[in-house]
Amino acid sequence: MNAASVTSLPAMDPEILARLTGKLGDQATISRLCASLGEVFSEFLPDMLESELGFEVAVSYAGFTTGRHGELTEGLGGAMAFCDASLRDWCDHFTLICDSPMVITLVENMLGAVSDSIEDPEPRPLSKIELDVAAMMFDRVSSVLTTAVGGGNGFEPLLGPAHNAETRKPPEDGIEDPFAAMINMAVGIGPVLSTFHVVIPQGVLLKSAITAPKPANAPKTRAEWSEQLGEQVRRSKVTLEARIRLESQTLDTVSRLQAGDIIPFNEAADVRVEVNANGRKLYVCEFGRSGARYTVRVKDTYGSEEELLQHIIG
Repeated sequence: MNAASVTSLPAMDPEILARLTGKLGDQATISRLCASLGEVFSEFLPDMLESELGFEVAVSYAGFTTGRHGELTEGLGGAMAFCDASLRDWCDHFTLICDSPMVITLVENMLGAVSDSIEDPEPRPLSKIELDVAAMMFDRVSSVLTTAVGGGNGFEPLLGPAHNAETRKPPEDGIEDPFAAMINMAVGIGPVLSTFHVVIPQGVLLKSAITAPKPANAPKTRAEWSEQLGEQVRRSKVTLEARIRLESQTLDTVSRLQAGDIIPFNEAADVRVEVNANGRKLYVCEFGRSGARYTVRVKDTYGSEEELLQHIIG
């Protein structure tokens, strides 16, 4: 065969090549493996979460989806929280995903809301504090996954930061988009039904020996979880905004203001300042100065500590 005839050969179909190299499995095999993982999540996550959180959480397998990794993750739409992860000696890249109502409901319950009184939250991007809680949930899911597929290798999963769908970075050029399987799990917290998903390359899944976690992997107690969650919430950084009312001006005057012009404060004595976070009013303050820095001094609040936390988180 000469060089001309070689270059004229058509490229091999990507799906056939993936099957020949063990990166794409048949539906029956993938279905069995996904169901096995779904059964592990269904059996072990509820007890783990209930013992840590103190309220009932139902987890059940909701089927699987196959396709390219990118199309599976993008097909879920917005208002989802993502976490890219890896586990040494098992998978270089798998993805954990949960919908925002799950995290919002989890936070509301941890702050003392009654499950039966909570309505289905509207899907939306999560706040920084809610993403911190999502990261804790991803940690629990990954720990069950690790004990199911790790084969006792002793390695811990490496989890990237939890992030909203709209801040997710596109894959770099030239990076392979593997055939993957997405395990879909339904989660019930009171009347709220939500989902989480685990996206795994099929080449990895086909080589996995799935075993149920051993009881020796005891979860944290409820007190430890509550303490950790409370500490995480309080350590999360929040952007504060201070608003000062200025003296009223005519539109004509405002339109002709130039650099160096001065607009007086509305008050002549202590200048009232309203401090906000996430669009919520938190404090009533007075404007002042400490050395070379301008400051505000808290004079009053818009609620109790718990109310302020719920306002900020929302």
